[in-house]
This record gives sequence, structure tokens and C-alpha cells, in this order.
Amino acid sequence: MKKFYVGACTLCTLVGLSAQEVLWQKDIKSSTQDFLSQVTTTIDQQYLITGSSIQTGSGQMPAANSQKQNNGYDFHLVKLNQQGEQVWEKYFSGQNQDYLSASVATQEGGFLIAGTSYSGKGLDKKEDSKGGSDIWLIRLNEFGDELWQKTLGSASDEEARSVIQTTDFGFFVAGNVQNSAKGYGSKDVLIVKLDKDGKTLSESVLGGKGLDEVEKIIPTRDGGALLGIYSRSGLGGSKKTENSGEGDYWIVKLDKSGKAEWEKNFGGKGDDHLRTLALTSAGYLIGGESRSERSGNKTVGIEEGTDLWLISLNERGEEIWQKSYNFGNRDILMGASVLHSADDRSSKGILLGGYTQAEGPSTGSGTSLSRASGSSAEDETFWMLYLDQEGNEQWRKHVKGESRKREERLSDIKLNRDGSIILAGTSAEELGKENWKIVKLGDSQINKLIEKQDIKIYPNPVSDYAYVEIGFDPSTGSGQGFKEADIILYDMGGRQLQSLKTKNKVTKINTQNLVQGAYLVMVKTDTNKTATAKLIKK
Repeated sequence: MKKFYVGACTLCTLVGLSAQEVLWQKDIKSSTQDFLSQVTTTIDQQYLITGSSIQTGSGQMPAANSQKQNNGYDFHLVKLNQQGEQVWEKYFSGQNQDYLSASVATQEGGFLIAGTSYSGKGLDKKEDSKGGSDIWLIRLNEFGDELWQKTLGSASDEEARSVIQTTDFGFFVAGNVQNSAKGYGSKDVLIVKLDKDGKTLSESVLGGKGLDEVEKIIPTRDGGALLGIYSRSGLGGSKKTENSGEGDYWIVKLDKSGKAEWEKNFGGKGDDHLRTLALTSAGYLIGGESRSERSGNKTVGIEEGTDLWLISLNERGEEIWQKSYNFGNRDILMGASVLHSADDRSSKGILLGGYTQAEGPSTGSGTSLSRASGSSAEDETFWMLYLDQEGNEQWRKHVKGESRKREERLSDIKLNRDGSIILAGTSAEELGKENWKIVKLGDSQINKLIEKQDIKIYPNPVSDYAYVEIGFDPSTGSGQGFKEADIILYDMGGRQLQSLKTKNKVTKINTQNLVQGAYLVMVKTDTNKTATAKLIKK
């Protein structure tokens, strides 16, 4: 596939955005219908953009890759550095259609990617199909090189939806399976626990007598996981809670081994579609869209069409609060990030991201940020909603493209540790040509809430590699902040061991050759600011 990378900020207009600025934007242009699934932030604050694309072989692909074309969808990965510049681009191809759904940055610095594969053995795929569609997992290092891969499946159709790394360095993979011999309904939830090398440790199927689809899995503080499921099943099968309406939020807490500890059901009489989960200091945040008025255990109504519905739970799954929000027309929630305090004892705010779709006549000019307004009937735009820890709205913004008639669908949003925001989605100038659009914003309101340290080192103690995070603000082109810094490593006798220059907020340093003991790391910026911190080599 021929791709063009555009770094101009002129393609992005931030409506009503007095507190924010575009730090950079990348548009990865395509001649086919590409799908962007996720943006994953690495430990050193770089970004892995993942999705599915058809390689057209029209100019920029290496010969080795062009020989792997299958005229179908392949896994497609692009890694960007902190400045939005491309670090590398990779494709992983089977002989049939392969759709990349999810990725997670590993604690060791690489990635695990998970997708749905219709391919047998051949090209990049090293294992035979199990029958129908399977889950295809690939473990990568930080450079995108394959470490191992695994095909999970049966004679039924499996699909991958979400993946996390656990505290023991293994993984939980969450997906769905249709008409399984081990299942309960037309579609059930499949949970697989793997060790760090891809060996299956446990496998379980969850579901009621109808249709249940997992949308998200997140790690919990006790080493387990929380599942967010869109359920159209009543009581029965493994499901111990009754639905209130057409579709409900079904929440299942798993222990370290993957066994269900508790479950909760939330919904009204209409259709309520869960989309995302996030960890808060109090417990969990559950979010999605709702078409239900007050009914069942839904205590908030809807204003117009499809509204956003958020629920805050404690760690036992008991409700703390629930809120509803409306942008006009059909509001699709695609991601949530929670801003935590430095000691992780409180949540300072919640950032939501999604897009709107027209459900009827236009209700506004498309430029106002009022509750009643939205885009024109032909518009789909990225939006952001920022809430305090109690769910009270603080501000909302639209992030528009160069044309009001472009379809812009947000796929993912991330709130970075420094207060910056990454939005990733697709932007279609015409049907069937979905470009990937990635925007990084700086936000002065959120930045004020960030508890900064002049220098931070993690992990600490360290074995092989440490990450040095500089708390001073970097330059944004206005002359403020540092443009370059020196990171210097000393032993406790004052002898300089390493020195390197960086333009990044987070920089990786090699500590493999250090002997066990204490060291001093100093940061010096070109704005004459200095900071020091102790590093412990174990």
C-alpha cells in the first residue's frame, strides 16, 4: 500500500479550543478502505497505531513485503515517536483476510497484537487454521520484529476483541466465539490466559442463552481483569444476572487465573451498548451508548437519539454514580482515559472521546459546542468530553477536519502522563478511502492538574533498561520550554558513565552493563534547568 505521511496542522480545526493547541498531526493516506483499531502508548511515550489495510504494492513497499500481498486485509502497524515522526511500519499477512483488533504495550518494551484471521498456514502465518476464523496473536519487540505467534481457535468462528498484560508478565486475550460446542448461545465470550511465551494456561467461555459480545478487557490492581460485555442474553448459561432490556452492560470480574469472581448487569428497557472500561482510584468506569429512558437500574434518561451513559463502580462492582451526556444525534463513545494523582489514591478527571453520527435532520450549524448542536447530517466529527472525578462535565470540544462533509470516526483516545492527548481515527474524503488521522493536542487545563516531578526514573530498581522522564515542559514552537536536554549518568563517586542528548520527554537508557548499586542521573536542559534523581541497579 502506498502511504503518504503529512505533518501539517492545517488539516485539523479545533472548534472553541482556547485552552488547547495542536502539537502535531499525521495523516496516513490510503487508496483503500483502511480500518484503524487502536493507538497504544509505549512506556517511553511513543505511539503504536494499529489496524487493517490492503497492500496495493504501488510504490513504497519493500520487495519482501510486496511478494507477500494477498489482495486482502493484513495486519498494519505504524510506530510514531514523541514528535509524530514515523519510526517503523510493518505488515503481517496471511493468505486470506486478517483483521487486527487490539494491541498492548508490554512491560518489557515490546507489544502483543491480536486479530481475527481467516488464513491458514502461509506467508507470515506459521500455524494452520483451526477452522472458520481464528484468533491470531503475534508478540513483537520494540522494533516490530516477531518474537512468537500463536493461533487460537476451534471448528467454530472466533474473533479477537481486546488484550492485556497481567502482573505475572502473561496475557489475557478476550474475544468472541459463535455457535461453540462449549458455549451457551449464538455468540459467547472467549477468555484465554497465556504465559509470557504464548502457552495457554486456561480457557473459558462466558455467556447466556442469547448473544454476548465482549468489547473491552482491562487489568485490575489485584492481578485479575475486568470484562465489559454487550449482552443481549437473559439469565441462563453462565450468566447469573437478568437483562433489563434489549441490550445491557454486563460486567464480569476475573481473578488471576481467569475464573469469574463477580458479575453485574446494568441497563434500561431499550438498547444499551457498552464500549469501554477504565480503572479509577475508587474502582472502575463503565461507558457506552444508551437508547433507554429511566428504567431497569438506569436512573438517568436520554435527551436526544442515542446518549452517552457512564457508570462509576467501586472494586466490588457496586454503583457509585451514573451520568448521561448528549452531543445531539447518535453519540458513539470509543475511549476513556482517567487522570490519576501521583500517589494513585484519587482520580482527578476523566477524558472521553468518540464521534457523532446523524440520526435525523441536522439540529445545529456544526460550529457551536452547545448541547443541542452537532454536525450537519453529512458530518461525522471527533469529539472530546472532560469530566471531574464525580462525572460532572468540565468542557467539551469538537475536533474537525478540513471539510465539514468528511466522515471522521474516532477509534481511540489516550490521555498521556504529561497532560497531552492523542486522538486516532479514520477520515474519509470519499467512500472506500479511509485515511488514518492521528492528532496530538496539548491542553493547558489538564496540564495544570498534572503533578510533575523534574525527573522521574522507572522502573527503579532497574535490571536492563530504565526510562528517564523529564518533568520540564518541552518546546511547542513558541519559544517556551526545552528543545534539547542532556542526560548524564554518574556513579556515586562522581565518575561520568554515560551521556546522551534527547529532545524527548521520556528517554530510554541502557543499564545492562552497570554493576549492582546506586547511581545518579542528572538532566540538564538548554534552558539552564537541572534535576537529579537516584537510580538503583538490582
